[in-house]
Amino acid sequence: MLLSVTKWSIRLVVSGMLLWGGAVHAEIYKYEDRQGRLHFTDRPMKGGGYHLLWRSGPIQQKGSGSRIDTSSLKRNRLRYTPLIQEIARKVSLKPALLHAVVEAESAYDPRAKSRTGARGLMQLMPGTARRYGVYDSWDPKANLAGGATYLRDLLAMFKNDLKLALAAYNAGENAVKKYGNKIPPYPETQAYVTRVLAFYREHEAAGRYASLN
Repeated sequence: MLLSVTKWSIRLVVSGMLLWGGAVHAEIYKYEDRQGRLHFTDRPMKGGGYHLLWRSGPIQQKGSGSRIDTSSLKRNRLRYTPLIQEIARKVSLKPALLHAVVEAESAYDPRAKSRTGARGLMQLMPGTARRYGVYDSWDPKANLAGGATYLRDLLAMFKNDLKLALAAYNAGENAVKKYGNKIPPYPETQAYVTRVLAFYREHEAAGRYASLN
């Protein structure tokens, strides 16, 4: 997950966790990796350097006294679902998988930006955007198309090993190759793979985002 440290981004991430888990009470942890990227989870890994951000009760921003507004996340999810379905078909990915990556990367926020420069729904780094001909990473369609094509290429590169493809999307394909085509021993990458797979399996089990052929 690559998100800037802004109140708006944190609201979206926490709101997304509440929606995914269907929980009214929650514990939300944050972790900042070595590249300055923030990761949020309700299931911290042992020894991963996670810090408790919120606990139980109606989730509130510290010092704000207001509840988290989930309306924007719901609206963005509904708004971009047809586009995600369309692009998933074009690049031969399962829509449920593409949804899972968008959830983990940006919580459907098309304006998400990391301190390292990753942008948009699929959190494209500038180099990756150029590589896939994405000239405007703030354009949701272009961003989704570039990120989805990159993910498809990673699946082909790692012989359809989804875990390795997701690890490469998070840490880069060279990091996966460096460790002998295994998930790199980075807490953030390991947590990312687990999180995306959990979203994906949840969508598949519930029959969400079935391909519209």
